[in-house]
Amino acid sequence: MHLEQRSAFTWQRRHASRALVLLPIGLIITITVVDIQTPETVHLGPLLVVAPAITVAFGGAWLTGLIGALAVAAQVVIAVFHGGLTTPNHICQITGLAILSILAVIVCLVRDRRRAELAQVRSVSEAAQRALLRPLPRRLGSLHLSCMYLAAAKEACIGGDLYAVARTGDRTRVLIGDVRGKGLAAVGEAAALMGAFQEAAHQHDTLPALAGALDRSASRYSAQFLGSDDEAEEHFITALLLDIPDHGSVARLTCCGHPPPLLISQGKVTSVPSSPAPPLGLCGLAQDIRTSHTFSFDAGDTLLLHTDGLVEARDSSGTFYPLEERLGLWTKCHPDTLIEYVQRDLLAHTGGALPDDAAILAVRRTGMTHAGHLGGELVGSDGRPMADLNRHEHGMV
Repeated sequence: MHLEQRSAFTWQRRHASRALVLLPIGLIITITVVDIQTPETVHLGPLLVVAPAITVAFGGAWLTGLIGALAVAAQVVIAVFHGGLTTPNHICQITGLAILSILAVIVCLVRDRRRAELAQVRSVSEAAQRALLRPLPRRLGSLHLSCMYLAAAKEACIGGDLYAVARTGDRTRVLIGDVRGKGLAAVGEAAALMGAFQEAAHQHDTLPALAGALDRSASRYSAQFLGSDDEAEEHFITALLLDIPDHGSVARLTCCGHPPPLLISQGKVTSVPSSPAPPLGLCGLAQDIRTSHTFSFDAGDTLLLHTDGLVEARDSSGTFYPLEERLGLWTKCHPDTLIEYVQRDLLAHTGGALPDDAAILAVRRTGMTHAGHLGGELVGSDGRPMADLNRHEHGMV
């Protein structure tokens, strides 16, 4: 959540709390006045416990304690008007109300402590998310990029879905993947794969060779950190690799058990055909059968890459999210707008609850070569750092 959104949410919450505090105060005044006006045989004082009880729902420990103290004071006032403070009935009522108010304050303290712990966990999770899935450059080479990550768990921001890009020469290579499993093990595998991709993308000329290197890296990670038992053998990573030159109207694709991308071209949405191979991390079983597929990718076309958490999301009736059908409604949208529409429509389809993490990456070929930020460093269209290019232009290298 962005800082502006957090500030607005905090202000709205405080404003709402200030308005709600009038409710327990109004109850205390009403119950006190009515009880004083009724005969001594009618006892409405015990109802004052409602005031601190409902304050727990929206107030902190200090506010709850203050409302509890006001309720006890109101009970004392009632006792003065109805027989005095020394009557056994009033002594019991005052004592019981004080004890219940103290318990309400303790509940607030425990709740606030857990909220603080959860906020700290979320902060660490968001930091890990930024470190793991670093923001992609909006423009890179001849491409415009837009991405989104939706975590299935509301308390978490990270998972096993991943995406990354790398510049090598006059081309851009794109990776999107999904680690089998959840939790810290999946996060570790995703981080290891993205690190391997950033290094291997510059060392292999073809996508099948790159996929083979990633497969070996995933297998080594499983053997080292997950052991050699059956659990390690069940871990794998579905992945999709793209190779998009800056010039021309074609791109190459290698699929490793991952859902195929969708191509938006000339107002139509089609699934890009490919020759699927087994996922990564299966101990090199698919090295000899991985191939790359060439397809048309012209200027103005948009590719939508996604993980299976998107297309396997169901509504209340069990219907899968119809991604290809919905994209047909937004074929003229900018990638940023397209991603926003997909996110809103997906959450509306599922009622706001996702069964699995979902990553979405929109790639549009603009026909123009741009510089962009990659990994915190400004790079040019040839993949070299802009600082090096500037030094070269000024005769410094």
